[in-house]
Amino acid sequence: MPSFLTPHEPKIYAVMRIVVGFLFFWHGASKLFGFPTPVPDAPAMVIYVAGGLEFVGGALLMAGFQTRLVAFLCSGLMAAAYFMAHQANGILPIQNHGELAALYCFVFLFISAHGSGIWSVDGSD
Repeated sequence: MPSFLTPHEPKIYAVMRIVVGFLFFWHGASKLFGFPTPVPDAPAMVIYVAGGLEFVGGALLMAGFQTRLVAFLCSGLMAAAYFMAHQANGILPIQNHGELAALYCFVFLFISAHGSGIWSVDGSD
């Protein structure tokens, strides 16, 4: 176990929460505004519901506001995305290109269980 990182755990967790929120935010921006990538060819529900949750949820996670609830909702969104868009194309995520949805799902579940941590509006909960 790399114990030299133990004193830095709160900072490393905060950076992870912020970066994951940042990346998720841009998924939503792409769906809603076509920036920085074009709007995907997807049903309106995916564009507006998923895009809205990604955009707002990503921003809230970056800020660390209502972190547990927002992360839990984003985890559910990614679980739904995996089963609705990926699972039919193969059993394993590597086959069905669902690795990102699965990874986001479980990272958000971890954030939901852990809370906001330092550098957040919520404070360390």
